[in-house]
Amino acid sequence: MKFRELGLSKDLLTAVEKAGFTEATPIQSDTIPLILEGHDVLGQAQTGTGKTAAFSLPILDKIDLDDPNVQALVVSPTRELAIQTQREMNRFGRVEGAKVQAVYGGADIRQQIRNLKKHPQVVVGTPGRILDHINRRTLKLGNVKFLVLDEADDMLDMGFLDDIESIIKALPTERQTLLFSATMPDKIKRVGVQFMHQPKQVKIKAKELTTDLVDQFYVRSKEAEKFDLMTRFFDVQAPKVTIVFCRTKRRVDEVSRGLIACGYPAAGLHGDLTQKRRSQIMREFRDGKISILVATDVAARGIDVSGVTHVYNYDIPQDPESYVHRIGRTGRAGKHGVSLTFVEPNEKDYLREVEKLTKVRMLPLKPPSENEALSGQLSEVKNELGDLIQKTDMDKFSDTADELLEKYSAKELVSVLLSKMTRSQVKVRITPERPLPNKKRRFSHGRRYNGHGGGGRNNRNSNGGSRRYNGRNGGNRRNDRNHGRSDDRRNNSHRNSNGGGKSFTIKQRD
Repeated sequence: MKFRELGLSKDLLTAVEKAGFTEATPIQSDTIPLILEGHDVLGQAQTGTGKTAAFSLPILDKIDLDDPNVQALVVSPTRELAIQTQREMNRFGRVEGAKVQAVYGGADIRQQIRNLKKHPQVVVGTPGRILDHINRRTLKLGNVKFLVLDEADDMLDMGFLDDIESIIKALPTERQTLLFSATMPDKIKRVGVQFMHQPKQVKIKAKELTTDLVDQFYVRSKEAEKFDLMTRFFDVQAPKVTIVFCRTKRRVDEVSRGLIACGYPAAGLHGDLTQKRRSQIMREFRDGKISILVATDVAARGIDVSGVTHVYNYDIPQDPESYVHRIGRTGRAGKHGVSLTFVEPNEKDYLREVEKLTKVRMLPLKPPSENEALSGQLSEVKNELGDLIQKTDMDKFSDTADELLEKYSAKELVSVLLSKMTRSQVKVRITPERPLPNKKRRFSHGRRYNGHGGGGRNNRNSNGGSRRYNGRNGGNRRNDRNHGRSDDRRNNSHRNSNGGGKSFTIKQRD
């Protein structure tokens, strides 16, 4: 269905066309008319399906631009998602002149207060900071007509239910409530019954959410082997834009510092970093200065970076829904993506639960050897040398080059150059994490989950042992609560160009 058929205003349609959109996604075409008609909505939608526009466009259509009061409140579980939502709503609302303000922890509250005094019609924020402003009386919600609970399953998992209830008490009873969730378990439905008025439920069919553009693989690995194997895959697959998911903040710190020590352009992202540092990392990731982002599940929510080619699950997620969120970061906008999950011997049951949920049998992948990884690096270096030769003023160095050629053979000189240009063989030891419970259990207890990121492509070969993959292009959330303490843990940037088997032990700072 085209956006022009949904009953939106001319200004919003202009903004949508400027953003490059013409066709509405299923969640948008099903949800927008219901909101415009005044219904409460329970929407089941996965990351990457366009749910932000699904609630943003009708809200922007219905707010009164001449009313200086806050008329819509969007509650998000993380700072990143709040920032992304504000950015999207500003993009759509710019033509008609709507004002959207974000409030979240880790940022200067005085600046937020000044911005709230500019009378935004829409406020997007995390639960803790919204409550802070309510208690300070700097955010007045007596005229709110729309409440959006975004990623509601995440907010409940992170323990935000009490905060949400406190926020709702500050709102008028006469309002539209819109709740979006990746899953629709009983606890979410109870929230709907408690806070919503005869909500309409929108559930996107699995076939509309899955994608066959993501090739999904798994690698059998012991805990101590994962880092080394992952870097070998980096060298062979040469991913352009990569997200590495880890289960804990400590592991994010250690893995990202280890990658930097080995010469990879990486950074770690989690909830304990200051907002300034998080914003800097995301800016560098979007600009291509960092090509590998190591993150926890919660910190990665709200990341909106186009062109992610590879997702590596350094730790298999404890619940299969998180897996679907993770791989939904790639294979977007018709582009191909690759997902690779490291599975320890005691995690086979977790792998099977993921496969049951996604209805896709992951293909086993044989890790590259050290020689194959080196060949991958050398192939990259050869391309770099070709570019450098075109850009270098040879006359400056010709005399010294002649002297070196008299003393050494060309082969010796080129070998030294290649050694310097390839990444160091630093041995990185990552602190072991407590293993997942080694018992057979069902994560979803019979729930059926329809998520983005599954796919039919991998169904074509579920038997037949391990494959070797050397193609370049194709082939606890509770601990990350975002309005707690924060510090700026900077990554140690040690680039060692010729390590020769040196040992580098990564340990968490005290």
